[in-house]
Amino acid sequence: MHGLINRTIQCFVRDTRGPALWSEIAEAAELGFDDFEAMLSYDPALTRRLLGAAAVRLELPQDALLEDIGTYLVSHANTEAVRRLLRFGGVDFVEFLHSLDDLPDRARLAVEDLVLPRLELSEHSPERFSLTVQTKVQGFGAVLMGVLRAMADDYGALVFLEYVQDTPERERIDIQLIEAAYAEGRGFDLGARAG
Repeated sequence: MHGLINRTIQCFVRDTRGPALWSEIAEAAELGFDDFEAMLSYDPALTRRLLGAAAVRLELPQDALLEDIGTYLVSHANTEAVRRLLRFGGVDFVEFLHSLDDLPDRARLAVEDLVLPRLELSEHSPERFSLTVQTKVQGFGAVLMGVLRAMADDYGALVFLEYVQDTPERERIDIQLIEAAYAEGRGFDLGARAG
């Protein structure tokens, strides 16, 4: 598993629950260390142990934990770069949805050896979509649920999302756009601001 994925889990716990809880989870998962190196690869079994220990310690079903991580990727101040990468996908939520097919390639431009699952958006009507996630690692669909929920809020759209496990290697998110301009979205400028 790419170290960036494990590092994201680590940062999620530290940023939302604190470093003490991260240390407890790292110990429970028998990592033998406290910090993941983002550019290294790790045994997928280690990632499964980490997610299992985090779910137990946070008292969450694993899918809920993964969805929370997806929300964190878009909404937390420490992950603004991810939000910016996603917002370049379109001026509104529907354009953003149509850009998701290209997301794995855009991610590889930023991190060459990061392999994300193949995504395929189907538009059934102007308000109904489904996003298919083809992956050998279950759970990416749950992470994308969190990402989609947070991005809908970011754009000010009101959506209903439903997660479906089609097969062990295929997850699907059914998306119903209830109102495209339900609320005022978060501000976004193409140029990064000096800080």
